[in-house]
Amino acid sequence: MDIAGFNRLFKQYKEPFTAFAGSYVRDEMAAEDIYMDSMLQYWEKGDSLPDDTNVPAYILTIVKNKALNYLRHQLIECKMMEQISSLKQRELSMNIFSLEACNPEELFADNIRDIMSKSLNTLSENTRNIFYLSRFSDLTNKEIASRLHMTEKGVEYHMSRALKTLRKALKDYLPLIAWSLCMYLSEW
Repeated sequence: MDIAGFNRLFKQYKEPFTAFAGSYVRDEMAAEDIYMDSMLQYWEKGDSLPDDTNVPAYILTIVKNKALNYLRHQLIECKMMEQISSLKQRELSMNIFSLEACNPEELFADNIRDIMSKSLNTLSENTRNIFYLSRFSDLTNKEIASRLHMTEKGVEYHMSRALKTLRKALKDYLPLIAWSLCMYLSEW
């Protein structure tokens, strides 16, 4: 096969065969690639074809087969994308369900209690006792001072130490505690 004959053939069938492929693959660039690959295949095998071969029909058959392969590949990609999309949808649904069921107060309540307990246990017995009387028995500083035979300033000092220790231990939880308190107060 001579190059001049091939070039004539290439130009003669480029538009109709590219349009043929394009009508199925619906992608102009893919249709051109299919035609180019088909012509390359014809160039490589053209010399081994029988003399009575209908060359345009032979090339169109190659175009048809390459377009079919392209469409089959697209179908596989589409099915894979659907599977990925389906998995993504399930994951999103599970995340939505999980997040809707999530109660931040419950998630962190046990952690906060453990941290508070451990932190309070690091304090002296006197400081811990004053903290408990203030926060859990609702006694004023004056009442605590009277009960423990000490000054109000002494009670304030111990409360300040206890609160500083708790603030330091709960620093990561303070925004959550503040939010919970705001929510509680807005409902009250």
